[in-house]
Amino acid sequence: MAEKRRVVIIGSGPAGLTAALYTSRANLHPLLYEGLQPGGQLTITTEVENFPGFENGIMGPELMDNMRKQAKKFATELRTQEIISVDLSKRPFRLIDSNNNEIFTETLIIATGASAKLLDIPGEKQYMGYGVSACATCDGFFYRGLKVLVVGGGDTAMEEADFLTKFASEVLIVHRRNEFRASKIMQNKVKANKKIALLLDSVIEEILGDVKDGRKFVVGAKIKNVKSNQTSEIKCDGIFMAIGHQPNTSLFKGSIELDNEGYIITKAKSTATNIPGVFACGDVQDHHYRQAISAAGSGCMAAIDAEKFIDNNPL
Repeated sequence: MAEKRRVVIIGSGPAGLTAALYTSRANLHPLLYEGLQPGGQLTITTEVENFPGFENGIMGPELMDNMRKQAKKFATELRTQEIISVDLSKRPFRLIDSNNNEIFTETLIIATGASAKLLDIPGEKQYMGYGVSACATCDGFFYRGLKVLVVGGGDTAMEEADFLTKFASEVLIVHRRNEFRASKIMQNKVKANKKIALLLDSVIEEILGDVKDGRKFVVGAKIKNVKSNQTSEIKCDGIFMAIGHQPNTSLFKGSIELDNEGYIITKAKSTATNIPGVFACGDVQDHHYRQAISAAGSGCMAAIDAEKFIDNNPL
């Protein structure tokens, strides 16, 4: 028998769990699908120092566990399955989960996030959060006075490298081509920065690390020159992947309006999509800020938008 819901939330990062907290406190009894990685990208992050309210920082998994418990406290129903099919052609919207359950919902909040594009090389996943990062604004502070590598050749890589010079003693950009895709203004800015060096025609083949007192950390990288095929090892304290992000929107292609990069388009000053009753929050619609706190804020907005929509559009 099909279930009927007032609010379904897809995604369990800061955006999804904040939306759950607000909709549950509004007595909308939300159902939240956590997916295969409950808690989102913060579950693979170590210490979080830039989330308000935690003077001494908090571990990423602990922060997400706290948010999850808070949502459950107000009667959010959490399921670890995935949503595998959506029909957004009419309200109530029809969803199918990975247990083949059929759910009809008056409103849908999409908070599936975006995943950093990675190199899929040895050591990358092993040291993610322990010297490997995909967010300079999140983790740059931890590399004060240290040497870091930035991988990439677009505007993102240039921006990350420039930002990291506020903390790191040396930043080395590693790029597989002999020229950058980045805009000329960003290239000029990077080349004028004395803290930044360039290593072109090169790729990282392996991330090297060690363990001390039970804690993992990066010590360097194995680099190959793509023209000469010669390999060398470079010592460093951190490696930032800046080759872009991929929004987790494959489920919604063809049924909701996306931009050229695949992010969900939301209307100005709201979380509303082009489909009335469907809202999007967090990194799935934000390719600019990509912070836990901004995701949580947009989750609050989506919940309020959904509540008002239900009040004004009863079924």
